[in-house]
Amino acid sequence: MKLPVCCLAALFLTAGVRAGTVIYTDSGHPVTGNPGPDVTVILLDAPDRLQAELFGPLPADPVQAEQQARAVISSPGFQQRQKDLAATYAGLTHAWSLGLEKYPAVVFDDKWVVYGTTDTGVATQRLSAWKETAQ
Repeated sequence: MKLPVCCLAALFLTAGVRAGTVIYTDSGHPVTGNPGPDVTVILLDAPDRLQAELFGPLPADPVQAEQQARAVISSPGFQQRQKDLAATYAGLTHAWSLGLEKYPAVVFDDKWVVYGTTDTGVATQRLSAWKETAQ
């Protein structure tokens, strides 16, 4: 995966950012159950979706593509959108730094991972059952 230069700062924002319960998923696997206000949801496809929303399909002609990209970058709301994009990359890079192998995944305290669900209740039950058998 190649990260755009403007988003490299997000790599430095990930250390210690996530604690508690975090759901890592994408728009194809919506969150189920009631995660509660203390649960963070990271959509792993958010950077791609936001970039597509920002720039749209770029023309094949490099000159036209550059003109279109420059118009977006010089638009009034671009700085805020750039911050939003960096934030989405921060979540993605944190998932990568945790070594998540697949999604959806529910991560507890950056230590325990339950794959295959976005329901924190189900994930809590699976983790508890595993801990009981591991003792």
